[in-house]
This record gives sequence, C-alpha cells and structure tokens, in this order.
Amino acid sequence: MKKTIFLLAAVAVSTVLFVACGSSTGSTASIEGAWVEPNPIDSTQVQGVRLNADGSAESIGMATLVFQGWSQPDDRTLVLTGESIGNGQTISVEDTLTIERLDADSLILTDESGRFEWRLGRQK
Repeated sequence: MKKTIFLLAAVAVSTVLFVACGSSTGSTASIEGAWVEPNPIDSTQVQGVRLNADGSAESIGMATLVFQGWSQPDDRTLVLTGESIGNGQTISVEDTLTIERLDADSLILTDESGRFEWRLGRQK
C-alpha cells in the first residue's frame, strides 16, 4: 500500500513538473527577432517590434511609435523604450510588459494592469 501511494505521489509530482516545464514561462525560446501582428487599420500590413541582439529595438509599421531599445530583466518581464511622436510633440516611452507566453512562434505580452494584451507572431 505504501509503495502504491508513493508511486501515485511520484506520478503526480512528475505531471506537475512536466506541465510547468512545458509552459510559456521559463521558455528557452529566444525573444530576439521580429514580432508582428496584423495592422488593425490595414489588414494587408503588419505592425510590431524587432528586438535586436544588441539591445536596440525597431518599430515595424508604426510611424508614430519609435522603439529604440529593450531589456529583459527576468524571464517574465520585457521593457521597451522609445518615443511616441504625434501632434507636434515627442514623448519618451518606457513600457514594462509581462511575458505571458514565449515560444518559437508566438509572444504574448500584457501591461501591468492586465487590461492590455499584445499577441504577436514571429516574422520570418
């Protein structure tokens, strides 16, 4: 009986570890690269961000939001810096986003409030 309980407990722990390792957090996928979504104004275009290996960033298809840099202080956080250009003024921007999912083909980010979700696919 004790062996059966131990075996069931071992299986339960293994299942939890397997699910945790297969989740999006702690992923070994690289966040570097170009990440895009369909442009909501023109479905024939895409918009997003390119995260370069040197820590610089570039906007893709967004003339009024100019990304300049990025950092990843931990596995679950992405910080984007740049400028918002519009209405004759330029405003510095620093967005701290939570990485909800990161794998080879998808990146899902949320803001600190959890009300904004940015679903991006890797541009090839």
